[in-house]
Amino acid sequence: KVKQMRKEMGEAFEKQHGVRLGFMSFFVKAAAEALRRHPIVNASVDGDDVIYHGYSDISIAVSTDRGLVTPVLRNAESMSFADVEGGIRDYAEKARKGGLSLDDLQGGTFTITNGGTFGSLMSTPIVNPPQSAILGMHTIKDRPVAENGQIVVAPMMYIALSYDHRIIDGKDAVLFLVDIKDQLENPHRMLLGL
Repeated sequence: KVKQMRKEMGEAFEKQHGVRLGFMSFFVKAAAEALRRHPIVNASVDGDDVIYHGYSDISIAVSTDRGLVTPVLRNAESMSFADVEGGIRDYAEKARKGGLSLDDLQGGTFTITNGGTFGSLMSTPIVNPPQSAILGMHTIKDRPVAENGQIVVAPMMYIALSYDHRIIDGKDAVLFLVDIKDQLENPHRMLLGL
């Protein structure tokens, strides 16, 4: 449904806000809400201490000629879709020009990476210490699925969560992923804060 929403609203969104409506903003907003609902995933390790964050500073993986960097969208839970898209665009430009500051790269509480831009169907992202988890997005492919007893073709994407098992149990990780999935399958609910 995100794909359909982008198709229907993308042009108007870009005209209104001056930035393209990408998939990443939906993932950032879904992750920020899921982190609020599942605070164990929004924790970090500091020596022997576990620190729980009351905000979502989400690192976004950006590929450059010199390697991968992860600039931070600060307080993503308070950002609009346009703010997220603008922040990603600005960081991507700075990253590719080598202009990111140390402050741009430090302090993230959670990371999102998109292997789908390189055609990945599935991967296992590596946690960005001291964070406790990273969400991996992958290529969207049409696949056969059962809906109401019928086989239909629908766009599908695998998502993966790598996490620090010292902090996060498997159940917590799965509940977090299901929360992300539910939000992305019902983006109108996400937009209404439901």
